[in-house]
Amino acid sequence: MSEAERLRRWRLLLGPAANELGELDADDRRRDAALTALYGGGGQGIPGESEGKRSGGLSSSAPVLHRWLGDVRTYFPASVVQVMQRDAVERLGLTKLLLEPELLSTVEPDVRLVGTLVSLSRAIPARTRETARLVVRKVVEQIEQRLAERLIAAVTGAIDRSRRTRRPRLSDVDWNATIRANLRNYQPAQRTVVVDQLIGAQRRSRSSALKDVLLLVDQSGSMAESVVYSAVFGATLASLRAVHTRLVVFDTEIADLTEELDDPVDLLFATQLGGGTDINRAMAYAQQHIRRPADTVLVLISDLFEGGVAGELQRRVRDLVASGVTVVVLLALSDSGKPAYDHELAAQLSALGAPAFACTPDLFPDLLATALRKEDVAAWAEAEGIQVGA
Repeated sequence: MSEAERLRRWRLLLGPAANELGELDADDRRRDAALTALYGGGGQGIPGESEGKRSGGLSSSAPVLHRWLGDVRTYFPASVVQVMQRDAVERLGLTKLLLEPELLSTVEPDVRLVGTLVSLSRAIPARTRETARLVVRKVVEQIEQRLAERLIAAVTGAIDRSRRTRRPRLSDVDWNATIRANLRNYQPAQRTVVVDQLIGAQRRSRSSALKDVLLLVDQSGSMAESVVYSAVFGATLASLRAVHTRLVVFDTEIADLTEELDDPVDLLFATQLGGGTDINRAMAYAQQHIRRPADTVLVLISDLFEGGVAGELQRRVRDLVASGVTVVVLLALSDSGKPAYDHELAAQLSALGAPAFACTPDLFPDLLATALRKEDVAAWAEAEGIQVGA
């Protein structure tokens, strides 16, 4: 990096108080103005702030916000835009940014923004709701494009592995497995494999789900991103004939959203982010809906800050594991780094056979496939470099 570029970056970082570091060109002056409006100008505070404290001066009036959003999108990459938008809401309390349709339509959507919109869903005025739904749907579609195909492949592969047949229909032949099984019949002269056995998947009726997957999702405010990803994964799983999927969200109350799984956007707006947490009560509800323990995977997604009876929760988890249910506890299902969670309860549940760890959305398909195959989930997590139950 050249000396001039280094000084330019320091000037943009420090704000107008560092003018002695050099002059800015026209584009950088717009960048500097956008940063100063949000983060302050080198000690110029707003009323009520102590002297010298850096603070933002972004007005909440719609025209000013609209101009600022336009400049931010023009002069910064999308990843930076998302951070600045979140800071505008969190630092300056600019919820108006999310409640005015003309402003909301100009934001750069991401998972955290969706979480904020869902948490504000009951406060969003009627004229903004359709815009909010469009923003949420855009993010949901981005997640589906990135992860849905991988989830379907991982889950069907895990389940079909135990449903192989040597007399498949032609459309059901697994050609990779068939070629591997017949390599001993390779004919060098003809450069071909003589197939004496076909391997493929056994066709199932639509009503005969082979596995049950129960997603039990904590909808307290800190779990917003996890709720978004859970909704998309739940909807994807619901499209698979081989899996019966149930999605339940909870705080101190319980909402079974299984009937909403055909549309993850409707599902998200049916949640109510915030409030307390009663994991034990939610687990009791889940127990009532387990039909085939040995063929059931229960994924509890929670930071484990239990407001209910922790001892009773541990007893329920012990009973579920003893009955044959595969229980996995995800402390977070997000890309936001290491989550805050109850370390003691996480260690206790892991010791009971319900490994507890945080998981990124990219790893969730492989995690679920491991659980469906009844393999050691804790060993899988450790192989991925994930710390379990600590």
